[in-house]
Order: sequence, then C-alpha cells, then structure tokens
Amino acid sequence: MRFNLAAALLALPLLAASDTPDYQAQFQEFLGQAQGHFEKLASRLPSPNTYDPVAAAAAKDGPNNVHVIALHNWKETLYGPVTPGSITPEEWWVLMTGGNKTCFGHCGKVEAAFNETAGKFASEATSPHMALLNCDNQPVLCNAWSAPVGSLWIFEMLPEPSPISIFSKRLNLTTVTSDDLVQLEKGGYKAVAREHDGIFHPFNGPLAQNGLSIPAGYLLWACGLLPSWAFMILVSLFSRRMMASRMEGQMRGGPRPATTGQAAPRR
Repeated sequence: MRFNLAAALLALPLLAASDTPDYQAQFQEFLGQAQGHFEKLASRLPSPNTYDPVAAAAAKDGPNNVHVIALHNWKETLYGPVTPGSITPEEWWVLMTGGNKTCFGHCGKVEAAFNETAGKFASEATSPHMALLNCDNQPVLCNAWSAPVGSLWIFEMLPEPSPISIFSKRLNLTTVTSDDLVQLEKGGYKAVAREHDGIFHPFNGPLAQNGLSIPAGYLLWACGLLPSWAFMILVSLFSRRMMASRMEGQMRGGPRPATTGQAAPRR
C-alpha cells in the first residue's frame, strides 16, 4: 500500500471548507469515493483470522479428538482440562501446520501422521491432549508465538498464574510417521526437544506478560505483507531522513571547533 502525499494535500482544502454549505455536497461526494477505495483495498487484504467452527467441532468430537486452536480460543482451550490447584501439568501436543502459503504444500504428511497418532492416543487415559494450529489460517497467532510450521510444541499446563513450560521439536516433513510420534511420547520428549523461552513465549515471555504478544503478532503479520522492494524503500527513506536531520543539526551549530593540540595549517 502506497501513501499518496499529493492526494492528501489536495484533500486539505476540502476538509477546511466542509463546514461551508456550498461545499458540503462536494465534500460528501469526495468522502464517499474515498470510503469506496478503502473498502476495495480492505477486501484485497488477506484475513488474519480464518476459522471454520463446524470443521473444528467435527475434529474435536471425532474419534481422534483433535482441537483446532485460533486467535480467539487458544488460551481457554489449553487451560480447559487444567484443574484448579493441580500440581501435575496437563500435557498438550500442538502441531504447527499450514498450507501453500506458510508450508508450501509440504505439511500434508506430517498432519496426517499427527491425526493418526491422535487416534491412537484417544483410547489412553494418560495420553496428551492434541491440537492443530494452521498458520495459513492464523498468521497473527503464529507470528505472536514465533512458531515455525512443521514443528511440534508440547505445553505443560498448570493453573494460572503458574509458569508454563513449553518444549518444541522440528519434525521431518517427508519422513515422519505416526510410529515416530508414539515413540516420542514413550521415550520422553525432553531428551530430544528444545525448551522454548524468550520474548515470544506465549505465557512467560515479556511480551505476553505485558499484553503485547498479540499486537506484536499483528505487526509482524503486517510487515510480512510488504514486498521486499517496498521494505527496502522504507529503509532507504528512513536512513535519508536521519542523514538530512544530522546535516541540518551540524549546519545550525556552526563550524566544528578544532581539535585540541591540532597543528596549525601551513601558509
């Protein structure tokens, strides 16, 4: 999206004259045209929150008992089975998956293996809870967590406000099978997974604790919509503005004083 400075400057007289009866009709016409352009632009932007409640309910109530988490329900879903006062964490396995945009169509095999594993776990009382996060449909949430597609996140959920431990493991998108995931659960994931921490931690990170996690996700998602050439132009404009401000400050300050002990110029 490009900001048109000339159009903005031309709009200023209309704003100033909008209280004059002779110009009210022209101003309303201009306002209607501008609103139409903004609505057309908004319709072309991808949705940051796509959620199919019917499909999500079918997956949750189906034989595999797989939850589909999204921007509006991820926290209540993860805290759902947690009992107040419990000291034994509820284990959640969340697969970060995607489609053609984020996973380039390569997440189908790992998602099928995950669903098959969920079917095997469904008959076990002590098995982990299973959930999917589709980064094509939920780019803001994936950016807020800094979650790469094709990775398995294991949450150890305790009652609020207890700290939450998260372990992540990248899965091989071409070779992973359901047996591999079952073996991961039996052999213990902590031996091969990496503990997730840092500023993007959904619960313990400084962004989450200050209520900035989701706004940061929106910001990163919006930056991702910019093409590389537009980002380079913005960086170039910002650097030129900084250089111009520095030169202006030096000119106002007069000539720079000579360094102490500097030799006098030859005549």
